[in-house]
Formats: sequence, structure tokens, C-alpha cells
Amino acid sequence: MRHRTLRLLGSLVLVALGVSATGAAPTPRPTTPTPFDHVVPAPAHATPGGQPYRITRGTHIRVDGSGEARRVGEYLAGLLRPSTGYRLPVTDRGAGGIRLRLHQGPFGAEGYRLDSGPAGVTITAAAPAGLFHGVQTLRQLLPAAVERDSVQPGPWLVAGGTLEDTPRYGWRGAMLDVSRHFFTVEQVKRYIDQLALYKINKLHLHLSDDQGWRIAIESWPRLAAYGGSTQVGGGPGGHYTKADYKEIVRYASSRYLEVVPEIDMPGHTNAALASYADLNCDGVAPPLYTGTAVGFSSLCAGKEITYDFVDDVIRELAALTPGRYLHIGGDEAHSTSHEDYVAFMDRVQPIVARYGKTVVGWHQLTGATPAKGALAQYWGLDGTGAAEKERVAAAARNGTGIVLSPADRIYLDMKYTADTPLGLSWAGLVEVRRSYDWDPAAYLPGAPASAIRGVEAPLWSETLTRSDEIEYMAFPRLPGVAELGWSPASTHDWDAYKVRLAAQAERWEALGIDFYRSPQVPWPSA
Repeated sequence: MRHRTLRLLGSLVLVALGVSATGAAPTPRPTTPTPFDHVVPAPAHATPGGQPYRITRGTHIRVDGSGEARRVGEYLAGLLRPSTGYRLPVTDRGAGGIRLRLHQGPFGAEGYRLDSGPAGVTITAAAPAGLFHGVQTLRQLLPAAVERDSVQPGPWLVAGGTLEDTPRYGWRGAMLDVSRHFFTVEQVKRYIDQLALYKINKLHLHLSDDQGWRIAIESWPRLAAYGGSTQVGGGPGGHYTKADYKEIVRYASSRYLEVVPEIDMPGHTNAALASYADLNCDGVAPPLYTGTAVGFSSLCAGKEITYDFVDDVIRELAALTPGRYLHIGGDEAHSTSHEDYVAFMDRVQPIVARYGKTVVGWHQLTGATPAKGALAQYWGLDGTGAAEKERVAAAARNGTGIVLSPADRIYLDMKYTADTPLGLSWAGLVEVRRSYDWDPAAYLPGAPASAIRGVEAPLWSETLTRSDEIEYMAFPRLPGVAELGWSPASTHDWDAYKVRLAAQAERWEALGIDFYRSPQVPWPSA
């Protein structure tokens, strides 16, 4: 602690002399605050006006008496201390400064109001998630240098005015495929922090596929030990212990993201079939698989052991998952007959309910009978056939909720252009404007707008092995998906959005986020 204090004092002296902590001349900081219209996702209502608030050495972060508000306050202090060099004590006493306030009002579970003026900044919300989302807005109203992990020169100004903000949709998700290539707990945490900045509230983890099984199941130990021992291209693979998974869930919860685990079935199951021969109809285990083809594997729908297996897996995973949802996959089951697929889903969906979870499945689930309250995740294309779209829309009219993930719009693993070094192109090339410029409420013909629960951006990992590769494919498209899920349709305008998006570049650079400099976006010059 003593050495850390000395380093901090040294940094402050350097800043006072006009030199950064690294010895380089500091980047000049803007003397006017970031305007409200630079925030992503766009707030529902913004009324700028009045003098800004300036964070100084004397600023305190005031919270009410609740533990939840204090935790958000400590999170905020942890964000601001490294770059400002200020103590920013979190307290429930005093006046002025930054105040986090839980108070009943028209905010819903995730909305907030931010009031800023010379005397301070107050974020008011009805629930802790709203306070947290308000903090993300406050981050974006501060100079991008606030994201750096060393002391930076100020001033730290917050524009004056009022924001009133609530999300358009309750489901604003991002999926990370850890099966094709395995990502460590720390890599997942890094992505969680990036998602939180843009008010994403669901982390869908694709935990099993042909190439790897990534979660330890005590009753079927070879799933992780053997089925998780490889990945695309034949690398070492890996899996999460139960303690690892709990840590991901805990960390996501601290950023107000709900983890939605997926066990894909009855297809995409070669890792499980290779681990246990009895799960195969012929009783013969196939070899482990390290390629990228799909549709060749299937659990044996006619064997009772299949449902013992599913019951055990769902029971253990549900016990680890405090969230409401459990994803059962259901896509690309080309090696399962339609009759077997329907029979399988009729057996499996009640198992999910038995362990207190709500079913989510890819939209092929609508080819069976979705359970009451189930959600179908649509991943088709603009050009998907009318009959398939109508089947999903009919399920929506019958009460099935729809999460939209159109592959040629918001699959983050699709190449931007033909020259993109990472990603795939089977759904087409997806530049930044294409990923942003559509309306979820009007996307699926025949589906009532009330059935659309939100949007989710999947990121499949056939070609991705490192965090910087995740970031390059997610940014700059991910913030646009977040805006589709959060902001009112009235704010949706590409020409205005691309300017706000460009303003995020300096923040990403401060955070060390790699990103694609799309020619469609007017990025600031270096």
C-alpha cells in the first residue's frame, strides 16, 4: 500500500508539472464537457443546460444507506480513482459531489435520471441496476482519459442538464461462443466489462458444441475432462470448473448482467457423444472433432439414457445459475428427424421447468411446440424463406417471446468486408451501418411488436482465439446493437449515430480495446 501511495503521489507531481506518469507530454484535455448527444446508447430524453459540474480533489461519492447503492458507488470510485488521482471517498453523509440515490419513481427496473449542475451530479433510480446504468452514462459524459489506469490531467467536467432514461427492451444480450475456441475466466470478465459500458444486460454463454464441452458436470465427468480437451484446429481446449463458472456469474452480476447458459442439443453434440458412447444410437463413440462443419451430430432421441443425461446436466447447471433462463439450443439438428426432434423437445422443455428455469432456444424450437413462456431466438437472414419466418411469427402470436439475432445484421463474427482477416461470411458481409440500421419492432413480418423481447449479438469463435480478436469483431458493431435494444425508435438515425459512434473511439483507445475503423464512420484523426 505504501509503494502504491508513493507512485500515486509521484504521478500527481508529474501531472502538476505538465508531464504524464509515463514521462510523455500529456494529451491536452477538452475544456468543455462532453455533450449529452455523444452518449451511446442514446438516452430516451435529454435536456442539456446550465453550468457543468467539475470533479475535484474534494469530491465525495454519496450513497443512501443501502448496500446496493454503496456497491455501485464503490464501483464508480474504482473507475475514477486511477485516472483522476483523487480519493473520492464513498460516504452516506454530506452534500454535493456525486450522489447515487435509490428512490421510487417512473424508472422501471433499469431506468434512471441523471441531474448535473455546478453543485454536483445526482443519479436517481428505483433499483440498483438503474444506478449502475446511470453510472455508465456518467462515464461517457467525462473525458475519455477517465478510462486510463494512470493519473491524467483534467479538467473532469460533466455537462449540465438532465437525462431521463429507460430501456426500450428488457433483453439486450451478447452471446460469446466459448466452445469452438475456449476463453478463460479473465477473458470473459474483460468482455463483460465492455458489455456493461453499453448497458447490455444478458451474457449468453454457448457452453457446448461439437468441438468442445466447457462446463464441469459432476455426474458426467468425461464431458469436460475429455469432451473439453480440444477446440477448432486441435488446440488444448479447456473447461470451466464449477467455481470458475460461479465466478463468471458473480462478476457478471456485479455489472448487472444475467448469465444465460446454453447447452446446445440435440445437434451440435459431438463433444458429448465422443465422451459417452451410450449417448449414440449405435453405442459407438465418434472421435473428437476439431473442424467447423455443422449438422452432423445428434443425441439419440429414442434412448432413455439421453433424458437421464439431459436431466443431470440441466439440474447441475440450473443449480449454478441464479438467472431465470436456460438455453437449450435446438438449431441445425440436421441429423435428427423431425419426429425425433419434436419428441426430444417435448421431453426436454419440462426438465428445464422442473429446475425452475425458463426455456430459450434458437428459432428452430418453433418447429416443435415451445413451452409456455419460452423464448425463441431468431437467427435467420433478411432473405430467409417466408414459410420459416411465418412459423416463428405464428409462435410469437401464440405467446412465444422473440429475441432477434438476425445473422446478416448482428452476428458479430461476420466479416465487415471481403478483406476482413477474421470471421466468416456465410451470412454475408456486415458493415457497421447494416448492423445498426434496422428496427427490431418491424423486422419479423407477422410478429406482433409486443412479442419482441429484445436483441442479442452472437459472437461465434471459429476464427477467434484472443481477446483482441473478440474486440475487433465486436467493435464498433456492438454499441449499435446495444442502442437498438436500449434507445427509443425515435432516436434511431444513422447519420446522427455515426457521429456519436466516432466519438467513442478515444474511449476505446484509452481502454485498450482493439476495433475496426470502418470507412462508414467519421473517426477523429489521430
